[in-house]
Amino acid sequence: MPDLPPPPPPAVEAVVVHPPRLAPLGGEAVFSAVRIEPETLQTTVRLDDALKSAPGVSLFRRTGSEAANPTTQGVSLRAIAPSGAGRALVTLDGAPQNDPFGGWVIWSALPPEAIGSATVVRGAGAGPYGAGALTGVIALGEKDARAGLIDADVSAGQRDSYRGAIAAGLPGVLISAAASRTDGYYAVRGAQRGAADERLRMDDATAAVRLQHELGPVQAAVRLSAYQVNQQAGIVGARSNARGASATLTLARPAREGVGGWRLQGWVRTSNLENSSAAVAAGRTGTTPANDQYDTPATGYGLNAALQGGQGAFSWEVGGDARLTDGTEHERYRLIGGAFTREREAGGKTLVAGVYAEAAYDEGPWIVTGGVRLDRSRAYDAVRREWDTTTGTLLLDQGAANRSDTTPTGRVGVRYAVSEALYLRAAAYAGFRAPTLNELHRPFRVGNDITEANPDLKPETLQGAELGLGGEGPVRWSADVFYNRLKDPIANVTIGVGPGTFPTAGFVPAGGTLRQRRNAGEIKAWGVEGEASGEAGAAVSWRAAMAYTDAEVRGGSVLPQLTGLRPAQTPKWTVTGGLTLRPADALSLSADLRYESARFEDDLNSRRLSAGLQFDARAAWRVTEAVEAYVAADNLFDEKLEVGETGDGTESFAAPRTFRVGFTYRR
Repeated sequence: MPDLPPPPPPAVEAVVVHPPRLAPLGGEAVFSAVRIEPETLQTTVRLDDALKSAPGVSLFRRTGSEAANPTTQGVSLRAIAPSGAGRALVTLDGAPQNDPFGGWVIWSALPPEAIGSATVVRGAGAGPYGAGALTGVIALGEKDARAGLIDADVSAGQRDSYRGAIAAGLPGVLISAAASRTDGYYAVRGAQRGAADERLRMDDATAAVRLQHELGPVQAAVRLSAYQVNQQAGIVGARSNARGASATLTLARPAREGVGGWRLQGWVRTSNLENSSAAVAAGRTGTTPANDQYDTPATGYGLNAALQGGQGAFSWEVGGDARLTDGTEHERYRLIGGAFTREREAGGKTLVAGVYAEAAYDEGPWIVTGGVRLDRSRAYDAVRREWDTTTGTLLLDQGAANRSDTTPTGRVGVRYAVSEALYLRAAAYAGFRAPTLNELHRPFRVGNDITEANPDLKPETLQGAELGLGGEGPVRWSADVFYNRLKDPIANVTIGVGPGTFPTAGFVPAGGTLRQRRNAGEIKAWGVEGEASGEAGAAVSWRAAMAYTDAEVRGGSVLPQLTGLRPAQTPKWTVTGGLTLRPADALSLSADLRYESARFEDDLNSRRLSAGLQFDARAAWRVTEAVEAYVAADNLFDEKLEVGETGDGTESFAAPRTFRVGFTYRR
């Protein structure tokens, strides 16, 4: 008999373990949501840059997280009024990622290689998202756990820039890590640059592990993470160091199919910020140390729970959550004779707790959803003490009365499918954000500009409505028009200019401005936004999006000087686009652009930041099925993208043209 061929090897089924989560209610489709495409996540080395492909997503300033001070990395949506603390909530599989002290997000702690999905939900996120989702939610999902190497990136670029990142695991175990460093660039350029200026250097590192196991029908997961970011602020003697860790425990019993089940999640986050600033001499000939915020320990605790059910086309979810934060800053200031002569401690506690109920009806062409929420927020145990470091004499002992607020919010919406290719939708919503410990208690300084804290701040609230339509097919598209009213927005309000001495703040040097965080009346904003994407065969894919926001401050009798002005750091127009060509099986060429119209640096609209257009390009060659070599150029045309302007007219800019080469592994 002839020899028979050997039998084929037995098929080995890849075991993929998903993070424990409940299915979203069908009503989520009623609201304005943008899914960040996997290709965008895979080709961007920093998550905040990937999110900016959706217009209206912005940090407080144009500077990306590779150079921005941690205190300006809060994220906001729809450009209603960006804030250093951020007016949007960022979650990872349900757990908030906003810093417990300042509300900003340490983007270095969220490498794209570990993120499996990212959805931007615009509009106040009442209901299951809770406090902090004032202008919307960025819902992140971590990658599934499976055996072996999942994703990796190694790259090197100009100005001694290096980066490495990896995501790998076993069934039930996901490990991710990333680290980078760069000598950075000069933010102040040309004739304005002086001896006071130095490069925006940075090095960062992060690591996380998620362990999962099934306890009968219950899925259990523990996630542990830690990060550290060291940055030079671009001014001699000014730098920051942010570090932190988190632990999350999730128990969930999702329905076998569709909506249903329950989830219980608890988390703790710790952070610490060291931040020093310097006063800049006239002509930028040098600097003098201004303050040294040497220790800012903060801890946040959270618990959330949800119960789902459904019958036919009807589904519902009820739940609640609570967040407690506790933090204090310790700072040296007032330099005399080469030494700091005063010291300050300032901080307190905040608590936000709420309950909600939401329901959705999804039948035929109709989706109808509605939900209500009630929150109780509290700021308490405030302390601010200042003393002479030489004599120990107490100079200021300024506590603040405890404050409590009860805030009802809700959302409702409807969507109607005219055909398989066209839908119409309408939604209305209300949300709120309680002030952070940073806004309540921490004064800060940038160059010669000083901003005072305010322990009497009230929560911000927002009411809004929107209409939209869209379609699915060869071209996927959507368009919306919205109107929002933001009451009691927390803004840095100008109250004096230097040189001069002011109560509490002390001396403000020439060229400097004194501001204080205040509830600045209200902001009314309306706008239009739209997205479209598609493919032209297998060789071409494209996307385009735009957002227009017309926002205006109404200062009322308290701040009449702001009435009619545009909120600081708010551009009217944002346009983004992307094009990917695959002229050969192994070759991929892509280009991305982002345009922003002019914005103002300050509340008085006296410092205008010019419009800017950034064009990025990338060429990749697939070496094997999983390995790709690439070269990328950020800001290819070396545009001068203005990100800041001081009181004396000194301009600072985002990163110049930067080339990178690297390898990726993706499975």
